[in-house]
Amino acid sequence: MGNESNTNVPDFILVGLTDSEVVRPVLFVLFLLIYLITVLGNAGMILIIHLDLQLHTPMYFFLTHLSFLDLSYSTVITPKTLENLLVSNKYISFSGCFTQMFFFSFLGVTEFFFLSSMAYDRYVAICNPLNYTIVMSMRLCRALITGSYMISFTESFVNTVYMNSLLFCKSNVIYHFFCDITPVLALSFTNTHDTEIMIYFFGTFNVLVSFITISVSYACVLSTILKIHSTSGKHKAFSTCASHLLGVTIYYSTAIFIYLKPKKSYSLGRDQVASVFYTMVIPMLNPIIYSLRNKEVKNALLRVMQKRESTRQLK
Repeated sequence: MGNESNTNVPDFILVGLTDSEVVRPVLFVLFLLIYLITVLGNAGMILIIHLDLQLHTPMYFFLTHLSFLDLSYSTVITPKTLENLLVSNKYISFSGCFTQMFFFSFLGVTEFFFLSSMAYDRYVAICNPLNYTIVMSMRLCRALITGSYMISFTESFVNTVYMNSLLFCKSNVIYHFFCDITPVLALSFTNTHDTEIMIYFFGTFNVLVSFITISVSYACVLSTILKIHSTSGKHKAFSTCASHLLGVTIYYSTAIFIYLKPKKSYSLGRDQVASVFYTMVIPMLNPIIYSLRNKEVKNALLRVMQKRESTRQLK
């Protein structure tokens, strides 16, 4: 058995969220609505930032990439989940499963580093406003984005290669609605200790580096805000960070709950609910969080609409 290729499992079966014929159509409509809002919200955010020159700043440069990331992230998971809610055959090919796992890991890890970069941007904006445009140059912004993608790609590639080397001989039933690392790892016939150690090492590294960056940045921000004497000044400074802090809190708490624990503590129902929130709801919430509390985005939307109306009248 040890010499057999892991391709002796040609495909996997995704158990999904429920087998109930009554619940599945309801979930399909709900998830489809969430996905459409996600696509429209994130694509709209990217378009508004692209069309409005006043939003061509480092903060919105990062927000554009975050929206693209959330759009891609949701697209990796949701369409296949919607398909499985409609059909009785819930197979996914071996290569398709590991491709989904790779992109899910790649995009998820990238978001950790994007959120860290955005925290550093807020630190410079509030603690060193006079040199903001010099420090947060487009060269640095592009370097941070590129570095995030490169680190995440390398980690995800290594994880996927290690996972792909495992044997899956006994069962091909994945007790989840997508090919996540933990439920797939639980199916392996071979010893997964080394693979688990590597995954936990990468996960801990990602969380610690990003968490330390965000914590130090916001500790400095808080210290600077407390030194501001006027109430309006404090409110204005805090309002520029509130959306990002909310997004960070939701993303980190959910990710830590799901992934930084042993595979034996995996709970089908509890972890699936958390994963729905992590993979579908958060990508939908991010454009709402960053736009509803942001006057600049609202004003940019009004300017874009007014410009479009003026152009239409001239024709």
